[in-house]
Amino acid sequence: MNFAPLPAGAIAELARTRPAQADGALLRSALHARRLLLLKALLVRVQRDREAIDAAVFRRFAQSWHLLERVEGSHPAVVREVLDYPMTGAWLAATLVAPAGSALDGHLGRLESLAVTAALRADRPLDLAVEAPDGFLSLPGVGRQAARSGRVRIKAASRVARIHSEDSTATAPTVLLLTDRRSGTLVGRGQDWQGLATLPDSGARLDDVDPYRVPPGGVGVPPRTAAARGETDPDVWLARWRAGHALLARTDPGRAAEVRRALRAVVPLAPHGHRSLGATLRSAPGAVLTSVPAGAQDMAETLVHELHHSKLATLHELVPLYRQGRAAVHRVGWRPDARPISGVLQGAYAHLALTDLWRRAATAHAVPRPWRSSAGQQFDHIHDQVGEALAILLESDELTSEGREFAQQMRRHHASLGAAPRAAG
Repeated sequence: MNFAPLPAGAIAELARTRPAQADGALLRSALHARRLLLLKALLVRVQRDREAIDAAVFRRFAQSWHLLERVEGSHPAVVREVLDYPMTGAWLAATLVAPAGSALDGHLGRLESLAVTAALRADRPLDLAVEAPDGFLSLPGVGRQAARSGRVRIKAASRVARIHSEDSTATAPTVLLLTDRRSGTLVGRGQDWQGLATLPDSGARLDDVDPYRVPPGGVGVPPRTAAARGETDPDVWLARWRAGHALLARTDPGRAAEVRRALRAVVPLAPHGHRSLGATLRSAPGAVLTSVPAGAQDMAETLVHELHHSKLATLHELVPLYRQGRAAVHRVGWRPDARPISGVLQGAYAHLALTDLWRRAATAHAVPRPWRSSAGQQFDHIHDQVGEALAILLESDELTSEGREFAQQMRRHHASLGAAPRAAG
């Protein structure tokens, strides 16, 4: 698949880190095109490896593919929402590299969950038995159903779906209600149902159940692992979200609006010491992975930082910014370990967005005085480090021509931020 050329000025606009609706629409379009490309690659692989795939797994994959096609024919926006959900990207990335055999077979069953989710959100009648690997049926972006038997039956009609576990000792069925046809919102109730909380003033979900939300070995160094449902207090997370988003809106309304548009999921990570740590999966842009932030400031900074990792990952898929396979590593001020050029670019971009945010916070009258003071100190500490990283990028021969233009535009914005800001009184 060939992506359309970037509109004139898009690289310069994105490099500035400032929110722009046109840039967001461009990245969403690029993300969807990438998902379709990967989904097609998966279909090609399944056809190629058909003889190595369990016959029942292949049959269910084919049935799910046809169901997804039928839903897409009548409700393309619903299917797009399901395909563009961050964890769909993580699933595709894991499945495409899984070795043929039981590993690949285990991943292929996820397509059934995607197809069923799309059908339920589109209010299509259903009556089918569905596999529930590891004792759960996961509906991406919606929740999960416990099923100790490993199978459930779903019957759906007229905006109501009932999920029956095939366990002989099963409790009463879970009921899913389609509360809004336009948005495809599903709300469930039942003893075996675990739904996802919706973050206030946002379409994003607090996703602590999806099996693809964090890789099995964790993310980052040292590896951070996913927090389990029982380890997550939704009330605490929703309170942190409200406080962080409100602080961001008072500091930089444009960035707050960008977060609302671009973020699809917040994934709780297990605590790691006394620091809140964030992460982003390149395969799952639109999801912020983080341990519970200590307060509003940490939440606001994490959202901006990780969102810019997502933006850059999506842009790099649209137009490569650096060349793969180089072994050179470089020192940057915010990390104790040396980083490849991709890491330097990612870090410089995210920290440039933060310095922009901190400058605004330090000079804003509408935010609490401690935030203004802290922001000024953070700006003073990180601004020079970003400048040093930009020098590394521009002296490197590892960037593509588009990557060099991107870094040059980043340097222009960095220079425009000037020296340490004078705090508001």
